[in-house]
Amino acid sequence: MTLFHISHTDLDGYGCQLITKEFFKKGFYYNANYGNEVKLTIKKVLSQIEDFKEEEIFFLISDLNLTPQESKDLDKSINELNDNGFNIKLQILDHHASGQKSADIYHWYYLDISRCATKIVYDYMCEEYSAFNCDERAWLSPLVDAINAVDIWLDNEVKNFEFGKVLLMMVSKAREVNNILFSDLNREYRIHLLKESCKYIEQRDGNILLDNSLHEMKKEFLKLDKKDDTLDNLSAKFLVKSLADIKDELTVTYKGHKGLLTYCLGSISIPANAFLKANTDFDFFIDVGRKGNSSFRADGKVDVALMAEKLARGGGHVNASGAKFNDFKETINYSDVKTYVQGKLDKI
Repeated sequence: MTLFHISHTDLDGYGCQLITKEFFKKGFYYNANYGNEVKLTIKKVLSQIEDFKEEEIFFLISDLNLTPQESKDLDKSINELNDNGFNIKLQILDHHASGQKSADIYHWYYLDISRCATKIVYDYMCEEYSAFNCDERAWLSPLVDAINAVDIWLDNEVKNFEFGKVLLMMVSKAREVNNILFSDLNREYRIHLLKESCKYIEQRDGNILLDNSLHEMKKEFLKLDKKDDTLDNLSAKFLVKSLADIKDELTVTYKGHKGLLTYCLGSISIPANAFLKANTDFDFFIDVGRKGNSSFRADGKVDVALMAEKLARGGGHVNASGAKFNDFKETINYSDVKTYVQGKLDKI
């Protein structure tokens, strides 16, 4: 069975994916916020599923409510695929009251507002697949209870609630790995922190111990070798290495010069400079934000002030400039951004 799992972008959403990853081990994972992200992510998954006609597919959506129209469209798409020889099991496990209308119509839409989505997914996996042995349940169950306590605000469950509050902060502030360029790595990072937190959950004052340990937990994940450094420096080195690993996919060209294009990286001065110094075959670096705001960096080989001016009436300094693409359309797909920017560069 091949798993395709879309979940929310918060503690509860990643908790759901920790559960399915522990059982299925392999699969295709995606995270989306509400609104257009959900529609675009479902569209992306349906497109990828078309390559798995010969396999049994489990398409799971957790901690996200669909509108009646979104549910109708999804139901139609799955039925069409199954009518054409696919074997897809669709399941939504949700706890948002706003999903009630959809849950009333579709058998694959399970809704329970009394539990968080992580707990629903955990219980579902145990009931449907007899998932997890005693040793696995020993650490999973307390973690699920802590996530449940904070997500549906059971502040009377003091121990779980206080531990859950630290988990909530931990996941929301795990920003060291970019979630668009490195969505799989970002997810791995957050799930790693969740699993590591289980060491403290049964200890006395476990919430305080976890809070005290978070800095070191992050550093251990980000270290590329045994050498210690500040969290900022480790993050920068980790980012440069991660960018270098996929630099061919991120390459754009301008008048014979190679550049690296990122999306929603933000605060690029340090990582852009470090990347260009470590990868001397690259002459410039561009980062585009969700709304088209863009930063340009170079290392003496390209005048990015002129580039920014030509591209979008921007400007600045020879090695550091900015601009805004007014006709840029927000997307969740990096390939759309690359096509857009390369098209602009080609016209200069």
